Amino acid sequence: MKKKAPYDSMIILTVAGLVSIGIIMVFSSSFSHALVNRNDGYHFLKRMLMWALVGTAAMGFCARFPYWKWERYANPLFFASIGLLIAVLTPLGTELNHAQRWIYIGPISIMPSEIAKFAAIVYISTSITRKKEKIKSFTHGVLPYLLIIGLYFILIYLQPDFSTAFVVAVIIMSMVFVGGMKLWHFIGLSLAGIGAIASMITYFFVTGKTYKAQRIIAFLDPWADPTDTGFQVIQSLLALGSGGLFGRGLGRSVQKHFYLPEPQNDFIFAIIGEELGFIGSVTILLLFLILIWRGIRIAINAPDMLSCLMATGIICMITVQVLINIAVATSSMPVTGMPLPFISYGGNTLVIFMAIAGILLNVSRYINPVRR
Repeated sequence: MKKKAPYDSMIILTVAGLVSIGIIMVFSSSFSHALVNRNDGYHFLKRMLMWALVGTAAMGFCARFPYWKWERYANPLFFASIGLLIAVLTPLGTELNHAQRWIYIGPISIMPSEIAKFAAIVYISTSITRKKEKIKSFTHGVLPYLLIIGLYFILIYLQPDFSTAFVVAVIIMSMVFVGGMKLWHFIGLSLAGIGAIASMITYFFVTGKTYKAQRIIAFLDPWADPTDTGFQVIQSLLALGSGGLFGRGLGRSVQKHFYLPEPQNDFIFAIIGEELGFIGSVTILLLFLILIWRGIRIAINAPDMLSCLMATGIICMITVQVLINIAVATSSMPVTGMPLPFISYGGNTLVIFMAIAGILLNVSRYINPVRR
């Protein structure tokens, strides 16, 4: 291995900035909800601080743990993630808000779909590195990964969680593409995927009976049913619109007071827009852009295929989730549950994102320092 270079300071600073903003905004957005429903206005703040400490430890460990050593854990991680995804669909799983996505072990909850993202990045990067030139063959190279995508997609979709299933599929396909699959294979599969999603959306829209269909209808015209299916979208737009250029001020959101459900989670970007305004929202976006830019540079200058694929999967995961979360908050796509990386409340999500940021930091130590 090459002589170690310093950690990428830009990644450390952007992750620290995003997590710090997340802690502040989770406290601001959740205080009223926590005070009424938990009898403790600091409930979510205390848990967020606890998970931020755990995430910092995970990030530090992964930053120091040599990235190539993850190879030996690739298979156990993959099978463990599949086992957990199956277990959450059994009576071991707990249903909350019409979704069965959590396994509770005492006071701690495990979200298998978040672990699946991490496991997929490690397993697929290791597998492609071992296959080498076989990836150019559709039968021996691409098809096995399509089967893995299908397995992950079905198990996560059954929870039900279409958005996370979609994210895992995009992560794996991006890694397979960077790993060397033929361009026409990628184009063909992309068109097939777009066609399948379009057909699924059309089916839901035509039948109009499921909650997915209601979300699509609400996306097309949220004001058609402002008190039910269009409620979240309208409240999110009101929050963003009322923030103006500089915002109402930190802690002065109106929509967080029981207008916007669970404002500390999927719609936290709307509260950021309301309290910190356009300037605050753009600052968040700039921090994510810097993080993504540094990740892409690391992937391009990575010392080997394994580290390149790991960095690719990590940056794809962050990028797709940011795009989906902000698109939902701005009514640019139908409502779906997708946390904003490093900022939304959620222990599993925060720890996983900080851990993969640690892997990215570790890879950054082995790239060509002249091209940093």
